[in-house]
Amino acid sequence: MTQMPLDDTETLGEEALLLLFARGDERAAEVLTLRLTPVVLAHAYRLLGDRAEAEDVAQEAMLKLWRMAASWRQGEAKVTTWLYRVVANACTDRLRKRRTVELEAVAEPEDGAASVEAQLQERARVDAFQEALNALPERQRQAVVLRHIEGLANPEIAAIMDVNIEAVESLTARGKRALKAALEGRKDELGYEDD
Repeated sequence: MTQMPLDDTETLGEEALLLLFARGDERAAEVLTLRLTPVVLAHAYRLLGDRAEAEDVAQEAMLKLWRMAASWRQGEAKVTTWLYRVVANACTDRLRKRRTVELEAVAEPEDGAASVEAQLQERARVDAFQEALNALPERQRQAVVLRHIEGLANPEIAAIMDVNIEAVESLTARGKRALKAALEGRKDELGYEDD
């Protein structure tokens, strides 16, 4: 099959790119990989709190996408919804195997503009947030991450989590309350001041 010019391929949606890849278009695979891998990796990291494990999950999810491309049933689900579900399932499996969640430092990219103190403060905030996120029950954590970090709408989250919209709303609300309670007593420590 002849490949589409890169400019044309980049404007296509994920489903169209997946279908082109299934027909042998390597450029479509390249564009889809560049578009979806960061999203998948970020989602896996938020659910696991471990960069190395998140990278493994992201790689597994993308490999599953390539393997099933030829059998993709057009119009049944969005590619991103399918991928979020694959990532969530893989993360759930890993969390069950762990049984205990270890918090590892979140490496923030250094930029010359922030002072060392500001970098340490931001790292403490990120660590505290990730620690509070990790303490949530698995389904609450997944709903909070999908809604408030990934920015997905409740119907899409319901499809990913295989629950109804009311369950998503309940899980998200309970998760937010638990996060607020976990972080409330640490405002001074984390450098947040009440207005």
